[in-house]
Amino acid sequence: MAGQRRETRSIGIGRLFGMVLIVGSGGGGAARAESWSLQPGSPAAVTDEAELTPAAQPFGPVQAAAVPIGAPAPRSRSFGAEVGAVKWEAGALFAYMTATQIAVTKKTEGFHFQDEGWFGKDTTNLGVDKLTHAYNSYLIAEFLQSRIARKTGVKGSGAVTAAVLASGLMIYSELYDAHKVTSGFSIQDVLFNTGGAAFSVARNTVPGLEQKLDFRLLLIPNSDIYTFKGKRHYAQQRFMLALKLSGFEGMERSPLRFLELHAGYHASGFTGPDRARGETPRRRIFYGVGVNLKELFFKSPRSTAGRIAGQALDYLQVPYTAIHIE
Repeated sequence: MAGQRRETRSIGIGRLFGMVLIVGSGGGGAARAESWSLQPGSPAAVTDEAELTPAAQPFGPVQAAAVPIGAPAPRSRSFGAEVGAVKWEAGALFAYMTATQIAVTKKTEGFHFQDEGWFGKDTTNLGVDKLTHAYNSYLIAEFLQSRIARKTGVKGSGAVTAAVLASGLMIYSELYDAHKVTSGFSIQDVLFNTGGAAFSVARNTVPGLEQKLDFRLLLIPNSDIYTFKGKRHYAQQRFMLALKLSGFEGMERSPLRFLELHAGYHASGFTGPDRARGETPRRRIFYGVGVNLKELFFKSPRSTAGRIAGQALDYLQVPYTAIHIE
């Protein structure tokens, strides 16, 4: 069963990665209004047309190539070889971050640190921006790991290499913040970047974890439907872990396989209009039960659209498909 589920993960990776990262990123409010996000059609989202077939573009852990009986098993490559396998992908992300940061950076000063705090009520975004950092780093690590595994043909390979590259790219982006008048180099951001990448390592190396646990973003529509930056953008975001019962042995044919257990965090009352109305900033931990839409509709998709939709559900939670209690 696990092998069958893994086979449905082959999709047009550039298209999905761009789609997921743009909704997860956004402006950072007054202090971090220049957070970058990957737009569809950007260099990091472009791949060769010849590689856009479902079987050629996996995202997340991939099934290793079959090894003939008696043939030696493929060996994991060195760190340098794995970096070389994704040099173009990593280079495209590096170039995109550079171009974006140069475009949004206005007033600068010497390198300096800024203590942004964690999840306190006195912080700019009550910690939601920190989870955004973790989520973006997680997505980059997942993307790079999938490319390494595909190119090396070794199941689960490249998880650590991808995490190191993702963390390095996020630190590179943070170096621009370190010279902006409106922000600074945030140790908190770096730690959450590392945490997101580390979760990708665990999900790709711990047997069965990929089938059991997802790190997702839930966006609650507002009056704009979707706000691209600023505090209203962060107010829409709910980050959560989804425990999928379908991933547990003995649940494969049980009706319970269509259910998930959720736990997450979001905040409210911290936007400019909220504070002007005298609202009290609130930090909220929620939990609940949701419907496993991938198991219900996209367990064994045959079309490219079905594979893309099923893959996206590993990273995005569809609004109003769960019951959450705060």
